[in-house]
Amino acid sequence: MAPYTPTQPALSWSIVGRGAIGLLAGARLQLAGYPIKLWLKTPEELLLTFTDIQHQEQRLLMLPQQTDLPIRQLLVPVKAYDVDNAITQILPHLADHAQLVISHNGIIPFQPLLDKLKPEQGLWFLSTSQAAYKATPEHVIHSGAGMSFLAKLTAESNSDADIIAAMTTALGPLSVVADIYPILWQKLAINAAINPLTAIENCQNGQLASPYYQPQIEALVSEVCQVATASGFPMDVASSLAKVYQVITATANNFSSMQQDVQAGRQTEIDAICGYVCQQAAQLQIAAPANQQMLLQIKAITAVI
Repeated sequence: MAPYTPTQPALSWSIVGRGAIGLLAGARLQLAGYPIKLWLKTPEELLLTFTDIQHQEQRLLMLPQQTDLPIRQLLVPVKAYDVDNAITQILPHLADHAQLVISHNGIIPFQPLLDKLKPEQGLWFLSTSQAAYKATPEHVIHSGAGMSFLAKLTAESNSDADIIAAMTTALGPLSVVADIYPILWQKLAINAAINPLTAIENCQNGQLASPYYQPQIEALVSEVCQVATASGFPMDVASSLAKVYQVITATANNFSSMQQDVQAGRQTEIDAICGYVCQQAAQLQIAAPANQQMLLQIKAITAVI
């Protein structure tokens, strides 16, 4: 697609938290000239070491968001279970025409978020396959090149081109789509196949290429495709499986986000991945035993950590 050109000088962006994808986006934005502020539970400066995809290392100073200034552009790259709480806390600090971009794994309902916003405020969803991890709390590494898809969930506005330009810089290459759900279901199939299995097995993604895991992967992906298709988003099992194995190969040396969360004793996004599949399947009266098993196993593991 043709590149977007900002209609005005680089606008300041606020980024919620200090997760790997948020810091990757913040580093790329700051290096491109965008003023960046971090919205943190404990406001503090972050002297970040950023290693880009070419293994070049740079030091960047990121400042905390000032609560007395209205936030006009906000990136919310937090875990699915934290999105609602993060937006609720920031609502009083948003400008009347603020634009919010949320990004997470899995699927959660958008309507409760839309209900919180003023009519003139904008909400976007960004789905990305860019990979990053934190070697230390102050060092983020861009570990895998990917692309992103961006959709606006509210009405068009004059600032849309600037948002698209910024997200192209932050997490591009970027494609703008009218409906994000087909993209989310495709990514859900990948996440449902890779994340819980790597977390349970405590392994890198590449281990799932073993024939041993093929029956489980096929069952998980088949269920996602069946539920997605019944929900109005047709998905082919064979092509979806091919994409899963492409990701397993391309990210063979990576640890999934769920594996990292389980090992660190953190809450996982299983409810927005396998849990969402099970929830939708139940509403459609479709059996999803493979996803149900993954949901229960991850819940059991995290309950005893």
